[in-house]
Order: sequence, then C-alpha cells, then structure tokens
Amino acid sequence: MSESGTVAYRYAMPSTLSPEGVLSLATSGGVTEVGPAAHPYFFTGFLGEPGPAAQALLACAGVARARYHIASSALATLLDPVVTCNTDRLRFESFSGCCGVHARLDLPPDALEAVPLASGTTNVDFNPPMRAALAGAVATAGQLLLKVGGEEVSAVTESAAVTERKVKLPARWVKGFGEVSAVHARMRLVADVSAPEAQRFLAALPRTARNPLWAVPAGRTLSLAASPRPGAACLTGPERLAELRPLLRFTKRLRVYAPAGSGNLPAPSAWELTLGKARFTLTISPEKYRGFTGEGGLLSALATGTAAEDADLIGLLLGWDPVISLPALSASSGLSLERTATALATLASSGRVGYDLVDGAYFHRELPLGAEVTKVHPRLADARSLVDTRQVTLTEGGAVSGEHRVTFGTGGMSGDACTCPWWGKHQGTRGPCKHVLAARIVWDASAVSGGTAVSAGTAVSGGTAGDPR
Repeated sequence: MSESGTVAYRYAMPSTLSPEGVLSLATSGGVTEVGPAAHPYFFTGFLGEPGPAAQALLACAGVARARYHIASSALATLLDPVVTCNTDRLRFESFSGCCGVHARLDLPPDALEAVPLASGTTNVDFNPPMRAALAGAVATAGQLLLKVGGEEVSAVTESAAVTERKVKLPARWVKGFGEVSAVHARMRLVADVSAPEAQRFLAALPRTARNPLWAVPAGRTLSLAASPRPGAACLTGPERLAELRPLLRFTKRLRVYAPAGSGNLPAPSAWELTLGKARFTLTISPEKYRGFTGEGGLLSALATGTAAEDADLIGLLLGWDPVISLPALSASSGLSLERTATALATLASSGRVGYDLVDGAYFHRELPLGAEVTKVHPRLADARSLVDTRQVTLTEGGAVSGEHRVTFGTGGMSGDACTCPWWGKHQGTRGPCKHVLAARIVWDASAVSGGTAVSAGTAVSGGTAGDPR
C-alpha cells in the first residue's frame, strides 16, 4: 500500500517465533499468481536443515539494516526483506541502505519439506523480537516450522490493529534489483573452494581496506592480491562480507563469481555459500561509495526500439516457473532469442525478473512496489529528451565543434565511445552515457525506417562539455 512518495509495510500482525518452533512470517501487500493480495499466503512446512536456514534468514535481515558507506545515512532503508515463491522454492532478498550489497537466500525444493501453496512476491516482517528469538533457535538447532503468511490473516478485519511502517518510495531499491540482475547475467564462476578453504580465506580478510583487493584462484584455494590478476574477482570493502562469517560453520562450499572482461577496473563480485541444502549469496558493488543504482547495465536494452513492446508481450507469458527457459519463451512468443533476452532485461529494470547464478537463468519476481522506468533511469529520460529535441545527427564520420561525438563500435552499444566527461571517467564500465543512448535510439529508428546509417562510425549527440552524463 503506498501514498504519494511513500511505501507502507502493512502487516495484520507481527512476525513471531513460538516456543514450539513455529516461525510465522507476516506478509505485507504483494502479488500472487492470481493477482494482487493484501497478505499473501505462500508456504507452511518444516525446513530440511533449520539451523543454516535460520542463520541465513538473519543474515538477509542484517544486510537490510546495514549501511556500508557513511554518506548513505540519509537514504531510506527498507528493513523488510522480499520473499518470492516460484512454484517449488523460496527466495529471500534484501539490499543494504547504501544499495551497495545485495543478499539472497535460496531455499530450493530439497530444503523444504512441503510444497508451496502459491506463487508470488511480498515483503515479510523482520521485527527485532522475532530476530532475537530466531537467533536463539539457531543456537538450539531444533525443528523449525516456517509459515510465510497464514490462513489466520483472513480473520483480521480492517478495524483490527495492524503493524505498519512507512518509508520513502525507494526508486533506488527498484533500480538496484534490476541492476543486480544485469550484473548476475554477465558473471561467470571464477572459484569454487571447499569449506575449510572458505573458512581460511574469509577469516583472513582484513576488516577494512582503503583500496580494492582481488581474490585470486590458486588451485583449490583462494589468495588475496592488491592488484588485478587474470580470472580474479574484485573485492572492494571486505567488511561488506561480514554477514558471511556467522554462516561459515554451516558452509559446504564457497563459489565466487565475477563479470568477464572487467580488466583492471573495480568490478562487482558475488560470493555464494552452499549451506547444505540452502544457498546464501552476497553480491557487492565495485566500490563502497557506489551502489548498484548507477551501474547502467540495463540501459542498452531499454533503449532498443522494440524493447518496451516486446517486454509487454513477454510479461504476459511469464509463469511462476523457478527457471525461465529462454528458448521456450522465445518459441511461445514468436520473438527471436535476442529480442526475448532484451525483453527479459527490460522486465528486470522494474524488478519483474531476477537472475539465478546457479541456474544461469532468470526467474519471475513481482516487486511489491513500483516506479516509472524513466524516473528509475534518468539517463534514459535524458537520452530521449535529446532525441525529441532533435539534438542527434547521424554522420559518416567527423564531429561538430561544441558537440559530443559518439563513435559506434562493431560490437553494439557496449563497444561505443563518447567524448563527454561521463564516458571519459567511466569508459563504459557503468553503462552507456546519455549521448550514446540517444545516438543508438536514432540509429535504430533510422534502420527501421530504411534510412541510411552505418554500423560503425560516428554520431553527434547534443550536450555541453559540463554535462556529467
């Protein structure tokens, strides 16, 4: 439920953990397979391995309450994780207040001793008393009956007392979910080490570091380097992995992921602990001060001429299958594999799909809040403004004095370059600047209309030298 500029968590009752080991997670407004619901009811069943799952739930909630960059203290923090049920599994997700750390707990089918009752997405209440009781449950390691929502909510009337918290509408949070999906889709596995090696490596990490570090695979181990190495994963702000430490006693494997071709520049990385039947993953941004909200990894897809129309079609075809099959979705939609992938990336921009590193595929998610794409991605709005005001001219080569010059690469937008300060500073590592976006929008429109355009060369896109984007 939301008002102007705010989003409200509204729970019929607080989440609790009973002395008998029943963990009842109260749900707020969300989306189910049959439509919107005030208090979705997704699951009731025992957890196959309650100790690791309970500790990972605490870690997910811990990230939601953390800020790893001081300048982010004024940002609104969403304290309640999001849970998505995809037919046979549960996924809990959260962001740090600075949007630089994303946490996800995956409970696949063998971690649940019951079949979910419905599919969908909602927020769940993680209040302090419940978290304290859950920490005690980890210590005793008894059975844990998990309930996500419940039938008793139907007895709550509108006049009944509710638990409610309001925060500013978090467009940054929506954007962060999309950008993390884009980051995950570009990642590859760079290291897979045993539990003893994982414990050794994580225990030896410095509490903080001024400069980026790199985790370097060395046989069956990981070592830490102060400079980039081929096949290494960047680790900026090692303290941001703190939530992994309480999970080490349950860990079976540590898998590390990094994007291909990141070179010598800081890059995001993902750190996945296999906890027996469950998985817990922390994904960290390239730099401490830099949240995922400015990465721009989805802008290329959003600027594609048919992306919005294709995304509308694909969105109608999405089921709640735990793994989205790109070939099957392409066949059912009649779109090419490339257009289907672009449509999924477009849906990711509003949080409607996430990406699973283990499955190497997207999964369906419907965030319990929304924001307009142009507000979430102002660079895209600025690019469209340049196009609408006719400040972009396609050329065979050369440049116009006083204007930024965009050079088209041969590998699509990722290979484009621009003379603006934004591109000069980031060299394409944070997505395209607004001038590249505008130039590509015009180039796509020209190609569709049968106009003359070149696949490599230059385009002039409006903007002054002082414009940072």
